[in-house]
Amino acid sequence: MLAECLQGFERYSGESVRQYGLTHAQFDIIATLGNTDGMSYKELGERTLITKGTLTGVIERLEQKGIVLRERSSDDKRSFHVRLSDAGDAVFRDVFPKVIAHGKQLFAQYSDTEFDELNGVLTRLRERIGQAGRPLPLLPQQKEKS
Repeated sequence: MLAECLQGFERYSGESVRQYGLTHAQFDIIATLGNTDGMSYKELGERTLITKGTLTGVIERLEQKGIVLRERSSDDKRSFHVRLSDAGDAVFRDVFPKVIAHGKQLFAQYSDTEFDELNGVLTRLRERIGQAGRPLPLLPQQKEKS
């Protein structure tokens, strides 16, 4: 059931993301870098659901589109610091609220109590999964609070 919900949500949210010419992975990178000074590949990998192998290609395509800038780390010349360009920041400020608003439509019929119950159950599930393995990335609503 959980897998079906995840797949359905990804299809639903994918519609919104694709209409702006982005893939899920590209949107995830833009959303993660938004309102930050940027981060390393390692940090991006930890905060997104994108595997290391895929991450490099996604960042390269975003760089080609002029959405992100990659700079060699001053601390470690083998690693890169990635941040949104001015154009990328404009994409983030335009697209992020629209995609989030589209996603919120799925939850519009839930009462505050139902939403709190759903959020509580999912939070407990996330904690159990996290205890079984490595820590999971923050959920979008958790990013907004931090």
